[in-house]
Amino acid sequence: MFSIFSKKKSIIDFHGATDWHSHILPGVDDGVSDLETSLKILARYEELGFKRVWLTPHIMEDIPNRPVDLEKRFRELTAAYDGSVELRLGAENMMDQLFVERLDADELLPVGDKGDSLLVETSYFTPPANLFAIIDSVFSAGYFPVLAHAERYVYMDDNHYDRLHGRGVRMQLNLLSLSGNYGKAVTEKAHKLLDRGYYDRVGSDIHRYAQLETLSNLAEGKKYHQKVMNLISASLS
Repeated sequence: MFSIFSKKKSIIDFHGATDWHSHILPGVDDGVSDLETSLKILARYEELGFKRVWLTPHIMEDIPNRPVDLEKRFRELTAAYDGSVELRLGAENMMDQLFVERLDADELLPVGDKGDSLLVETSYFTPPANLFAIIDSVFSAGYFPVLAHAERYVYMDDNHYDRLHGRGVRMQLNLLSLSGNYGKAVTEKAHKLLDRGYYDRVGSDIHRYAQLETLSNLAEGKKYHQKVMNLISASLS
């Protein structure tokens, strides 16, 4: 009986939470395609208790969104949405040549109330050859890099994470990684990074409405439930 009881999980409470990573801005990347779905997702966010959501569409060589165009689409969404969730516009930046050029030109969409952080990513399977040089350039430009879905990079091992954390790189947890949505290995890595205290922020990385069912039923055992709740509380602004 004790063994069964000890495995009991508790639902994650999102009341007052900030979602730092989403693809809800309609029609700009591989995320939500239309305004109606965006509004439907935001209505569900209200029910779940989210306070704020950062809309972070992809910017990469394959999806070369310009900040000015994303800002226009963002204005269209905010004009259509009259709910209680605070909407903020940022971007998820692939650390490729386009990012280097945009960084040099300071043509960026940062995240954070202070506008001092950039949500960044690499390929899941291979890093850019100059990964740490790019990271240093982000710091030199006056920003803190926030590594999106840190647990999902297949090539990253303990040495990578230790080195990134040691340099001051912040890391974002994909909440859906805890559900097994990306496989057992990703969930295990997420738990390891939670144990090390390497995460700074949480995000849904939501691309479609169907993922909300998983998010709304997200549950963890006692050890990681508290760690996730502490992280949500600590990453509000």
